[in-house]
Amino acid sequence: MRTGSFLKRALLVELSIYANIGRFILRRPAIPRGAAGFGYHKPVLTVLVIFIVLSAVEIPIVDLIVHRWPAVRIGFLILGIWGVTWMFGLLCAYLMRPHTVGPEGIRVRQGLEVDVPLAWDDIASVARLKRVDEPKSPRIVETDGGRTLAFRMQDETIIEIELERPTVVRLPGLPPKGGEQEISAVRIWVDDPKAFMDEVRRYL
Repeated sequence: MRTGSFLKRALLVELSIYANIGRFILRRPAIPRGAAGFGYHKPVLTVLVIFIVLSAVEIPIVDLIVHRWPAVRIGFLILGIWGVTWMFGLLCAYLMRPHTVGPEGIRVRQGLEVDVPLAWDDIASVARLKRVDEPKSPRIVETDGGRTLAFRMQDETIIEIELERPTVVRLPGLPPKGGEQEISAVRIWVDDPKAFMDEVRRYL
């Protein structure tokens, strides 16, 4: 059962890579009609670009080393091109899948898989509040007020969304870290928190 779920998730992630590259080429970010998108990629943009460039440079270097062995050469070429494509698709996912604020509520995104819709009826308050957590802190933090879901960028969040009541959301993967999780608050990173809060005030 777990193996089947893992393979299904891996396939969906792979398809998401190419879907986001397509969105990037067509310049069609995943923003619902009437909503505004807010990026969260600036803290990791430089790192991702460096990884992509290094991976691309690595392909001809490795090809030069193994060119005498055709079977090995083809294998490394396929692996190298796939790796660069995957990293570029991940970058496109950060660019094409922003957080959104619109008539239906807030959609919290991160990378390829995370997409957590929060309706306005479920949201008690939204505040600008910067927090820096310890490295490798768990995604869900137990607090006196309940369970807080944190989507950090370089261990930081800058927006806190308090919910009216404990709410069940679905996260990528299997329990205990994924699947259906009951939370009472969400913390996220937004590149432009002022613009995000200005848009939130239109609805809340």
